[in-house]
Formats: sequence, structure tokens, C-alpha cells
Amino acid sequence: MKKVHKILSGMMAAVCAFSMTACGGSSSSSATTSGSAASAASGKTYTIGVAQLMTHPAMDASLKGFKEALEEEGFKEGVNVTYDVQNAQGEQSNCATIANTFANKKPDLVLAIATPAAQAVAKVITDTPVLITAVTDPAESKLVASNEAPGKNISGTSDKTPVKEQIDLIKEIVPNVQTIGIMYCSSETNSQIQAGWAKDACDALGIKSQEFTVSNSNEIQQVAQSMVGKVQAVYIPTDNMLASGMKNVAAITNENKLPIIVGESGMVSNGGLCTVGINYEELGKQTGKMAAKVLRGEAKIGDMPIEYQENYDISYNSATAKLLGITLPEKITKGQDVSSAS
Repeated sequence: MKKVHKILSGMMAAVCAFSMTACGGSSSSSATTSGSAASAASGKTYTIGVAQLMTHPAMDASLKGFKEALEEEGFKEGVNVTYDVQNAQGEQSNCATIANTFANKKPDLVLAIATPAAQAVAKVITDTPVLITAVTDPAESKLVASNEAPGKNISGTSDKTPVKEQIDLIKEIVPNVQTIGIMYCSSETNSQIQAGWAKDACDALGIKSQEFTVSNSNEIQQVAQSMVGKVQAVYIPTDNMLASGMKNVAAITNENKLPIIVGESGMVSNGGLCTVGINYEELGKQTGKMAAKVLRGEAKIGDMPIEYQENYDISYNSATAKLLGITLPEKITKGQDVSSAS
């Protein structure tokens, strides 16, 4: 009987140990539990190819959030998932090269960050699930059939920003504004779309607007200088080229007392005045949750609608406000001061 008791005790201990391993500890969420259990049961490892347009805070945050969400769902880097991260350094030709590389390697899933990277991937990858993020309007950018029903092998998240609310901010901060300069890169589809929204928002407020475009980074300072004396405030959307060159713009506009309202907080930290906009890390997490469903086979990617962020973050740069001699409204200063990053 003692021998039987020892055997039963050993079996119970093994069952308990297995249960604790499968659950990942009592603090894990049910989503993490199911993800870990599914991965452990299949013993499968996954490879995710990442095509990122360039290095800057918004895109880096998107990737960080994506990885965090997948880890919460049981897909742990170095354990059962490997990321092949390729950065195009802002070059369209590099986007095409990266896309072709992934088309040949055939990872389990591809994440494309920003519109140019997504467009390059979409051209050559048709038989691998593709998730996109930091794309303003996937349908308008010809990436999906529609944002409600993407079809084929692409879906993801949109970084559609509250452009109207951002233009409203300008009117509130600069009540006597007569003309707003809208500055963006003419070759970026996402920027063209947002510039159109900004113009409509200005029209609705009875404010004149004037477009100032750049086609490459070497033109940024010259175009920024050309706005001086023509406008009383500047609006820059979530434009990839200008996000990376924001300090060059701010060096000119801040010296000439021109406030800039921008599309996202990374641009605020680099000299913009303020924004109400996307939290890119949270957007990345949304995309990661979608990826987990696709990898588990719980959802067909073409049937997954494009997702949007419902809550926005307010950020401002107190150092820029001081330089401009502007007192920001309380609803803005209740947000996050990112001036320390300047």
C-alpha cells in the first residue's frame, strides 16, 4: 500500500506541475494561457518578418507594442517565435528589396510598418499573411479591397489621426490665425490624405491654408524657411520624412515664433508644440493581438477588418511653448510633457 501511495503522490505532483506550466502562473490572463497552451501543444516555432520603413519613435513603438502583445499571447521571442527585422532606412528601393527577401523566405507572417513598406510588401507577397500598421488609410493606399472587408492576405491597424481636432487646437492656441501652413512630403500617400483632411478642417473654420511640400530630406530647411512671413501657424501630419527631420523644421519655426501642431508625440518631443494623437505602442499591441489570432488559425486575415485606435493621447513640449511665448490651455497641460526628450 505504501508503494501505491508513493506512486499516486508522484502522479499528483506531476499533474500539478504540468498544470502550473500550462497556466504560466496564476497572474497570467486567459488569453496568455490559451496562447501558451496552444504553442506548447503544437511544439511549433514561428518566424515573423518585419519590414520597417525607418527608425523613428512612432515606428519603433509600434514594433515594441506588437512584440509585447504577442508575448502576452504566448508567443515568446527566442522560445517559440523569431523576428526577422529589416529596416529600409527610409529608402523606397530598400523596401522593395526587403519585400522580395520575405517573398523568398516565406515566414509565417509579415508585419509591415508604414505605408511605403506596406505597399512594397503587398506587391510581391500574396500567399503569406501580412499585417500592416502605421498606415493612415489602407484602402485609399490600395492595400486592401476595403477597410471593412480587406480580402486576400492583408489586414492590420490604421494610424488615422484626429486631424480635425488637431486643427481645432491651432485655432484655440493661436486665436488670430489667418493662414495655416500644411507641410508634408509630396510622395507619401498617407501624408497627402491627411493634408486633404487638414485643408477641409481649415475651410470649416474659415481659416486659409497653404501647402508646403518636400520631396526629399534636403529640402526640409529651405521649405520651412519659406513659410516664415506667410503663415501664423504650421500643421505637420504623421509624415515619415518630416518626423525624421522634425528638429530641422523646429529650428527654423521656433526661432521665428511659428507654432507647429503635429500628428504624433515623437514629433512633439523633437520640437513641435503639441498634439492630440495616436499612441503607437498601443496601436502595435492591437496589431499583435490580430497576429496571435492569425498564427493560431482562429481568424482568416482577409476577413479581419482594419482596426483603429479609439483613445488618443495628449502631449506637449513645455520648452517649445516657453520659447514661443505661448501659454497652453489646461486641457493640453494635463497631458504628457515630452520636452525632456528634446
